[in-house]
This record gives sequence, C-alpha cells and structure tokens, in this order.
Amino acid sequence: MKAQSVVHNYFFLMILILSMILGAITGYFNPELAGNISFLGTIFIRLMFCIVVPMVFASIAGAVAGTSDLRRSGRIMWTTVITFVITGAIAAVIYFVLIMIFPPVLEPWTKIATGEPGSHATMTQMIVNFFTVEDFSGLLSRRAMLPLIVFSVLFGFAANLSGEAGEPVRKFLVSLTAVMLKLVNIVTYYAPVAFFAIFADLVASYGPQITEAYARALGLYYPVCFIYIFTAFPVMAWIGAGFEGVKAMFAHIWKPAIVSLGTCSSIATIPTNMEAAADTGISKDVSDIVLPLGATMHMDGSCFSCVLKIAFVLGVLGRPLTFADLPLIVLVAVFSSVGMSGVPGGGYIGEYIICTIFFPNNMELAFPILVAIGNLVDPPATMINAAGDYVVSFIVSRFVDGPDWLNKRSV
Repeated sequence: MKAQSVVHNYFFLMILILSMILGAITGYFNPELAGNISFLGTIFIRLMFCIVVPMVFASIAGAVAGTSDLRRSGRIMWTTVITFVITGAIAAVIYFVLIMIFPPVLEPWTKIATGEPGSHATMTQMIVNFFTVEDFSGLLSRRAMLPLIVFSVLFGFAANLSGEAGEPVRKFLVSLTAVMLKLVNIVTYYAPVAFFAIFADLVASYGPQITEAYARALGLYYPVCFIYIFTAFPVMAWIGAGFEGVKAMFAHIWKPAIVSLGTCSSIATIPTNMEAAADTGISKDVSDIVLPLGATMHMDGSCFSCVLKIAFVLGVLGRPLTFADLPLIVLVAVFSSVGMSGVPGGGYIGEYIICTIFFPNNMELAFPILVAIGNLVDPPATMINAAGDYVVSFIVSRFVDGPDWLNKRSV
C-alpha cells in the first residue's frame, strides 16, 4: 500500500510538470490563447487563498492552544524566526558575491521608460502594517497574513490559558484544520488544468521582455535557485536530522517545490508543505507554527532577488557595486523579505523599500525595472521560499525535539 501511495504521488507530480511544460509551449506559440485561458489559473489560486486564511488561523491557534508546554511553543517560534533571519542573510551574501562576479548590466542604459511608483509608506507605517490591521475584518484578507499569524498566536495563548473553558475552542480548531486539509485534497485535483493556464500566461506575458540585460540577470538567477535546492537545502536537512534527514527531505520536498513553482505563492503552498511535514514525521505543533510563519517570513529566494534588483538598477544608472555596499544591501534584503505577504508579486512592498533607501531621486526610473525583475524571477524565488519552509522545520525539530527526532518518529 505504501509503495502504491508513493507511485501515485510521483505520478501526480509528473502530471503537474507536464502541465507546466505544455502551458509554456502554448504561451510561446499562441499568446492569444494563453490570455484567454488565464482565468483557469486564477480560479485555482483564489480557491487556495480562500482555504489558507482559515487554515492558517486554525493550525497556529490550535497548536498553541493545545500545547501542554507554552515554553515549547515559544521555543518553536523563536527558533523559527532566528533561523529565517540567518538563512536569509546567508542567501543575500551568497548572491551579492555572485553578482560581483557576474554583473547583470554591463553598460548604463541611455534610454529607459519610466513608470509611476505610486505612494509609498514610511518605515514606521510599514512596520505597523506588517503586524496589525485596522479592525478584525482586515484579518480575513490574504493580504494580511502576518497580522493574522500574530492574532492566531495570541488567540491560541488565550485559549490555552483559559483552561477548561478554552477546551471546546481548542477541539474546534483541531477539527477545522483537518477539514481544511481535506478540502485542499479536493481542490488539488484541479491543479493540472490550473498549472497549464498559469504557465501559458506567464510565458505569453513576460517572454518578450527577456532582452539582453534581463537575459543576463535571469541566466544567473534561475540556475542559482535550483543549485540552492541541491546544496543549501541538504545542509539544512543535515543540520536538522543528519544524513537520514537529507534522504527524507529529498523524498518529500518535490511536491511543495512543484506546487510553489506553479502557483508562485508561498501561502498557497502551505497545505502541501503540511502534508510533506506530516509524511516526514515532523511534530504537528512544529509544522503548524513553522510553515505558516515561513509563508510570510522565510524568503531566501526573495533575498536573492532583492540583491539582483539593487545591482541591476545600479548598473542601469552607471553606479558601481562595491563590497562596501554589502552590509546595507544584506540588511535591506532581509528586512524587505521578512514580513512580506506570500502572495504573487508581494504587493510591491519590497520594491518600495528598495526605491526609498537606494534610489529616492530615481524612483520613477527604478520602480518599473524592479517590478519587471520581480515578476520575471517570481516562480523560482517562490519555490526557494516555500519549499525552504519545509526544510527549516527540520532545524526547528532538532532544537525542539532533539537530534534524534527523525529516528524516534520513524520507530
């Protein structure tokens, strides 16, 4: 039965990959058709968004409310956040060094189309918006994932501290999580059709923009993302559970990686990540906290893209990139990535931050470049972000459940 299950899972992944390839071919040769069927992909992503909001609330609040050790929950959260920051900073440094060796823009651009950057919030406003909303109704939107997570954690603590009176709430949260996971399984059957439409529209929309400078940028970015999976991810898994952890990671990471690549959404990948974590043997309270947090805070791929965006615009403006820029760029890359919403495009928050700090006098020129690059690198960046959430749970498990957590779960 187990072998049949493995074959079934990989067979479905092959169908998803084939759908992507056929969609890309269709978008290249028939962009008009791609535009007409793009709504099929939109339906899938919206369905996933409708599922994820109550799922994130129920899973995090339920995990905190049901724990018998509040210290354990706190340890899980702090270990998770610290790991996210460290891996993001390392990713930014790695890509900075690569950009110094392979600059995306060799000569300044003499002509460039400008765009409207729109209004941008101050630093304090962005911090407030990252963690809070104006009222309760704002928590029901996928655009307020981090405030929802903060509320869910506090709600879970309140239910836990309520003792017997909070027990019915805890049971409801556990049941709601199970129901939402089952709903995900139902919606997933539609994924091949959606992935075909998504990739057809992606190639039809952005293929013509890949000119010389963009091609150089993408020519470095895409391989680095895939290399990162086969180098950094095994290291993280090894730190978390030794060589057995590496084998377990490679056995289960493919579905989250493919789903994130197809949907371009860390949030939409949360249910798939939870399935992979459960199959691996990761403690439910660990996965229920790490994975939703990771959807908005673990952004190694976005740190890559942030460094690329800054270096690209500096090249366009004819300003050299030096190692003296490294500390500020790494700081901005981590800050602009941690806390960004896990929705496609990220709401251009990162672009606003970059423009405000690095290009305040050239925002009309820099903003459209940053947005274009962000859209072009979004699929592999999201893959690194979302699939990496699952891998980080290995490290958190080591610090929470001990170095032999995987062997204990396998027994």
